[in-house]
Amino acid sequence: MRTASITITGAQVWNGDGFDARDVHIVDGRVADAGDPDARRLDGSGRWLVPGLIDAHFHAYATSMDGLENERGPLSYAAINGATRLSKALQRGFTTVRDVAGGDIGLARAIDADLFPSPRYHFTGPALSQTGGHGDPRSAHVDVCFSHGHMCEVVDGVDNLRLAVRNRLRTGAHAIKVMASGGVFSLTDPIRVPQYSADELRAVVDEATRRGSYVCAHAYSSEAVQHAVTAGVRSIEHGNLIDAETARLMAEAGAFLVPTLAAYDAMDRRGAEIGLNETSLAKNSEVLSKGQDAVRLAHEAGVRVGFGTDLMGDLEDDQLAGIRLQVEASGAAATLRSMTAVNAELIGDESLGHLNAGAYGDAVLLASDPLAEPAALWQQDARLAVVRAGSVI
Repeated sequence: MRTASITITGAQVWNGDGFDARDVHIVDGRVADAGDPDARRLDGSGRWLVPGLIDAHFHAYATSMDGLENERGPLSYAAINGATRLSKALQRGFTTVRDVAGGDIGLARAIDADLFPSPRYHFTGPALSQTGGHGDPRSAHVDVCFSHGHMCEVVDGVDNLRLAVRNRLRTGAHAIKVMASGGVFSLTDPIRVPQYSADELRAVVDEATRRGSYVCAHAYSSEAVQHAVTAGVRSIEHGNLIDAETARLMAEAGAFLVPTLAAYDAMDRRGAEIGLNETSLAKNSEVLSKGQDAVRLAHEAGVRVGFGTDLMGDLEDDQLAGIRLQVEASGAAATLRSMTAVNAELIGDESLGHLNAGAYGDAVLLASDPLAEPAALWQQDARLAVVRAGSVI
């Protein structure tokens, strides 16, 4: 990865709770106590500097709003399209993403080789789904075989799941994604019903944990979230329909919640015009109004709440709208922590999510104070500079 040196002077710098005035020195891509006298200088006077943002629920290969098209279209197209999606995310200030259903070692190698501008990239490979689960893209009347695609793989049974997890970890997966409830995008599964048996989920968790990794689970309802967390799942994706009891269980288990508010809002406003099917539109209406409530319940219970977007197809340009929606639910400071320190803890990289010595040299320079004017967090024109590994994007 290409790195550079830069000194950002005079800015108000996010410290995790508020802002302090100081210079930030980035030397060879890392924050340092002292600067390089030959480094580029960026005047941050009268500006606010925050760590590079993290989207913990991103989909590079989500090229379409049609499930089968996503899964069975040419991988070359998905990868090139994914490179474009990643580059646009970087321009918005997301300097790290976690791809939880898709991606592969080839895309990761291209990023490491600086073949295109991209955030730091953590992928799970195709999500694991039971037959007829959220990752099975077939409608009920379609009589075709489907085993795997670019974003999901249908795997049933304990032994088969163990093998699938081992293959993902063999090929560089950061974590393992499972579908533990029905979903909006899938066509044959009720949203609230838990998916995979307890034995199957425990097998996936066991394999991932022994390799020092973890499991994240797509789950909406309280029953599905409890089913996943009891099996040892570390990260709950979405969680819109949880209740207070489930939030307490998540907190006791040390599980994270990664809300994806942008996706439901975008599908509600734009889904019909871009061809989203009637089944998915109806399911979306069920979860749309509950997402912000789930964020509030999780915070009240002491759950570590991250941030994700989960945008498919042409909806990817609504990434920043997710910040506004989460600020409405939990406030600007909590949302900024979700997009930085909390997501960094979830990913498990101490060099992410802050601007102290040793951190990656990733930052976003904002035109105004995001605590006083939260719109600075989601308005593209409020981003005066995006820095990744010491290089200004």
